[in-house]
Amino acid sequence: MRQKLAAGNWKMNGTGAALSELAALAALEPAPKSEILICPPSPLIHRAAQAVAGSAIRIGGQDCHAAHAGAHTGDVSAEMLLDAGARYVILGHSERRTDYGETDAVVRDKTEAAIDAGLTAIVCVGETLDQREGGATLDIIAGQLAGSVPANVTAETLVIAYEPVWAIGTGHVPSLGQIGEVHDFMREKLEARFGPEIGDAIRLLYGGSVKGSNAAEIFAVSNVDGALVGGASLKAADFAAIIEALDAA
Repeated sequence: MRQKLAAGNWKMNGTGAALSELAALAALEPAPKSEILICPPSPLIHRAAQAVAGSAIRIGGQDCHAAHAGAHTGDVSAEMLLDAGARYVILGHSERRTDYGETDAVVRDKTEAAIDAGLTAIVCVGETLDQREGGATLDIIAGQLAGSVPANVTAETLVIAYEPVWAIGTGHVPSLGQIGEVHDFMREKLEARFGPEIGDAIRLLYGGSVKGSNAAEIFAVSNVDGALVGGASLKAADFAAIIEALDAA
C-alpha cells in the first residue's frame, strides 16, 4: 500500500526564524500517519534537517543541477543537498520550467542525478490554462512524463506531482473529476511503462491551491496519494489541517 505524502514547498520564503514552524509540526499529536516533507530554500536545508532530527519529518530541496560538481556558479548539486540533510528534491516545477526555460530533457537529467545521489525525486508535471482549454491536457501530461522521467526509477526514488499551472497560487482548483482524470491517466502511463509492480507503487501528488478547506475532497479522489503544497505549508497550523485530512483519507 502506498504511504501518503504531504510535501510542503516553501519556495523563496523563510529565514531562520521560520524554522520554529518545523518544531510545531514535529510536535503534532497524535503523530501523523502520513509521511511529512518540507522543502525550504537551500540556505535553510541544513538547519531544517537539524531542527527535525529525531522526528518523522523529512527535508528536501527545491531544485538541483544535473552535474555532480563543476563551474556552475550559484547552483547546487544533488550530492550537496544530500550532505546538507535533504532526502528529497522537487524537480521540473512549472516555475522552473517557465522562469528558467527548463525542458523535459533538462528535468530528466536532473532526476537521474538526484537518483544517482540517493535522493527521491518529486517530478512535477502540469498544463497551462491555454492547454487545458484547448483540450490538450492529457497530451501534455503524457509528453512530460515520457520526457522528464528517466528509465532507472523505482517507487522509492520517484514521486510524481500533478500541478496544473493555472491553479498554482491562484485559488483556482480543477474539478474533482479533472483531478481524477489526470491522476488515473498518469497511473495508466506509469504502469504501461514500468510494469504494474512499480507503476502502481509510485506515489502521485496533487498540487495547486491545496488548503485545509478543500484537502479532504481532493484526497478522496482516485490515485491521489497526497499533496505538494505551497503557501499553506509555510505555517504549521495551516499545514497541519492538510495533514489531518490526508491521514483521514
